[in-house]
Amino acid sequence: QVQLVESGGGLVQAGGSLRLSCAASGRTFSRMSMGWFRQAPGKEREFVAAKSWGDGTTAYADAVKGRFAISRDNAKNTMYLQMNSLKPEDTAVYYCCAADSYPAVRGSPDYWGQGTQVTVSS
Repeated sequence: QVQLVESGGGLVQAGGSLRLSCAASGRTFSRMSMGWFRQAPGKEREFVAAKSWGDGTTAYADAVKGRFAISRDNAKNTMYLQMNSLKPEDTAVYYCCAADSYPAVRGSPDYWGQGTQVTVSS
């Protein structure tokens, strides 16, 4: 079993930055693809970013491309989402996720974190 725990959310002014962290359990972390989704109140969960474990391929939603960056530190079993130039529309609960394949982490992740709230004020 894999457990994911997010941290780093909070309140930030528009134009500011936050870095979300996701701590993962298990020795298989380095072999798992990872990603981030977000969900605003009353809205469907939305794909944000993903990163493969093999060749490091990344993907970003158009809404965050150029502002967000996904990364991982396998030695610490931790993945990150660096969020810059934040906008009020970025306000949501952010969830980290992991999967055994890159396609799965984008479409149907195997594991989810509990979520961390990000609020961007105007």
